Amino acid sequence: MIESMTGFGRCEILEGNRKIAVELKSVNHRYLDMNIKLPKKLNLFEGAIRSLLKEYIQRGKVDVFFTYEDYTENNFTLNYNEAVAAEYLTHLKRMAEQFGLEDDIKTSTLSRYPEVFTLEEQEIDENTVWPLLERAIRGAAVQFVESRKKEGEHLKKDLLEKLDVMLSYVDFIEERSPEIMRDYREKLEAKVTELLGDTSMDEARIATEVTIFSDKICVDEETVRLRSHINNMEEELKKGGCIGRKLDFIAQEMNREANTILSKANDLAISDTGINLKTDIEKVREQIQNIE
Repeated sequence: MIESMTGFGRCEILEGNRKIAVELKSVNHRYLDMNIKLPKKLNLFEGAIRSLLKEYIQRGKVDVFFTYEDYTENNFTLNYNEAVAAEYLTHLKRMAEQFGLEDDIKTSTLSRYPEVFTLEEQEIDENTVWPLLERAIRGAAVQFVESRKKEGEHLKKDLLEKLDVMLSYVDFIEERSPEIMRDYREKLEAKVTELLGDTSMDEARIATEVTIFSDKICVDEETVRLRSHINNMEEELKKGGCIGRKLDFIAQEMNREANTILSKANDLAISDTGINLKTDIEKVREQIQNIE
């Protein structure tokens, strides 16, 4: 199967007093670019998270969001900063003496001053949290990969249909090319007859002119290579895997052959078909950009 680079996955784990949620979102990107947004207390796991996600993702710009809630009773410690409280008290008393104010300082008032009391979050237990975190990551990653595969199958179906249409264009160009030669020869002979009247024509000269014209507009090599590229792309799509970069290279080669065909075209029907061919190749290239 092939995978799109657009995907989404989410998993939430609730166990005991802890809840962890992981969410993955991605869009297309030339390489793998992971943007991991972690709560501060989980930062120590970032390296392990990246390594784990690489088991599931090879390409794409991936945003990873985490939420972590811990309802453990002793999750926070209340600290009393005696030195800070003493500093406040010293300055308050000095103010009262300096300005002749009533010294009405109460404990409840002093306790509300900044940094007198602080809540300190306890360090997490890595051995307890990581197994939960890993389960959540893998759960989200599995869902994420499934969404990519589903979208990838839609892309594959649409691309194969476009490639079939492109093959029909190549068929038309190959069938039309000999007709152009015949038409050119007939016009050339008619023109010579018109100019020379009943004088017999030099068949060798006519054949030479037709051959020169044929060399200028012949696209046999281009259509053979183009057909080969189209068939190669079909095979890669059916084979599946991480083929985005390879398909992009094949599409570039297809575009090169289509440009050459257009540059040699000396026939309105072939020109129109060549334009349709290039248009479909561009559509294919756009869709390929979203394949992993």
